[in-house]
Amino acid sequence: MVKNSFISLIPQEEKEENRGSVEFQVFSFTNKIRRLTSHLELHKRDFLSQRGLRKILGKRQRLLAYLSKKNRVRYTKLIDQLDIREPQNR
Repeated sequence: MVKNSFISLIPQEEKEENRGSVEFQVFSFTNKIRRLTSHLELHKRDFLSQRGLRKILGKRQRLLAYLSKKNRVRYTKLIDQLDIREPQNR
């Protein structure tokens, strides 16, 4: 497992100012999810980490649902920036 392999997409100045913003929270949850996923690839029977991963996924899903209702432009920009969801074709 490689530590600190995730590059920040948000500049340092914005991090300090907007720690409570929805975008920053989704970004930090995404980094945690990626770290836990790589951990679980090595340790498949680590059930506590699996539970933590499911909890973080639920939190990120609720934040993304909130953001998509409030501001669709910010939502699509964040999704494209983090590359976390497939584009939905209806």
